[in-house]
Amino acid sequence: MLDIREIRKNAEAIQARLATRGGDAQELINEVLVCDQRRRAIETEKQQLQAERKSSSKEIGALMGQGKTEEAETAKAAVKMIGDKIKILELEVDAVESRQNHLLMSIPNVPHAECPVGLTEDDNPEVRVWGEKPAIAEPLDHVQIAEKHGLIDFDAAAKISGSGFAVYRRAGARLERALISFLLDLQTEEHGYTEVNVPHIIRRYCMEGTGQLPKFEDDMYGLEDNAMFLAPTAEVPVTNLLRETLLAESELPIKMTAQTPCFRREAGSAGRDNKGIIRMHQFDKVELVQAVHPDESLKVLEELTGHAEAVLQKLGLHYRTIELCTGDVGFSATKTYDIEVWAPGQGKYLEVSSCSSFGDYQARRLRLRFKDADGKNRFCHTLNGSATALPRLYVALLEQNQNPDGSITIPEALVPYFGKTEIS
Repeated sequence: MLDIREIRKNAEAIQARLATRGGDAQELINEVLVCDQRRRAIETEKQQLQAERKSSSKEIGALMGQGKTEEAETAKAAVKMIGDKIKILELEVDAVESRQNHLLMSIPNVPHAECPVGLTEDDNPEVRVWGEKPAIAEPLDHVQIAEKHGLIDFDAAAKISGSGFAVYRRAGARLERALISFLLDLQTEEHGYTEVNVPHIIRRYCMEGTGQLPKFEDDMYGLEDNAMFLAPTAEVPVTNLLRETLLAESELPIKMTAQTPCFRREAGSAGRDNKGIIRMHQFDKVELVQAVHPDESLKVLEELTGHAEAVLQKLGLHYRTIELCTGDVGFSATKTYDIEVWAPGQGKYLEVSSCSSFGDYQARRLRLRFKDADGKNRFCHTLNGSATALPRLYVALLEQNQNPDGSITIPEALVPYFGKTEIS
């Protein structure tokens, strides 16, 4: 969440940056300030009453010592009235604090000053392109390829769970497993991430800690009256491994990676990229998470994006990287790059990774801090990126590597994991 002290000092500047996102988030800043002023006024009044009660209590003791029982009883009644007023103020301050906290949790992060200004994905500038589109005269899409080779069974999945799910069979299942192993080995062995295996059921406060709640509750699969949730991404459990932690500066950066299934309702996405496995309710993903010194976060974002891009480069898959404009950047993010892989059978690019810096936005929610060289406790900056989402990587691999005879070439880097050079 945003720092209330910064809001007090720089409200107009924060509102101006939030306005570049579109919507009305900037208007909530005024409501936060109203709550903050009322809360501070109540606290001041409460402190004055507490001081008055303390003074009166001493006076009661003196009166009792002097044998002035009647005056003492009158003073006791006055002290009780002060106590009743304090209790009323405490209830009011709790309500105001609750409202202020809800507002702060509902305000998105402020886009970084370097974030390109725009309102929609059409305003996202292309940063770089790697490789060339493969020359395939009449490309099949991944559904046709999967059908031809018996890789994915959508009908069986529908019987079990409905639409938006898939059953991988034979070489299809082996390919999924090979990709996961390849992705994890790449990030741990070449880029220095520590692999972790985390729970897939997550407490509500952990979802709030990384910013999934309250904004995106309708997209999540909730359990026990939404006290717990199925993991929407490994970002949530992995980042929460660091919650309520005070690190030594020498421990930074912390780099972790994990593969988890991801569960999303995809509310409101009907009709968008719903063919095959492009948009799923359950899918696997390898995630990268870092906690870093604030001075390093933008540099690390470039490095982390490179770690995700390395996946596609090693697999020889053509892709492009775009930077998200202020109107398209995620709720908790301050600066984001999306990596989009080319899918010939779709005739378009598909987002396969999103790499973001969150500044101290998540760290404030998580109370993730480090002690700097001066002994001051400061909030870390957090980052994460998909490296990568399996379904769309799977789509691009099948569609970019299809051959005229119907076979699928397995990229050289993947052969040790898959065990064969092609699917035929």
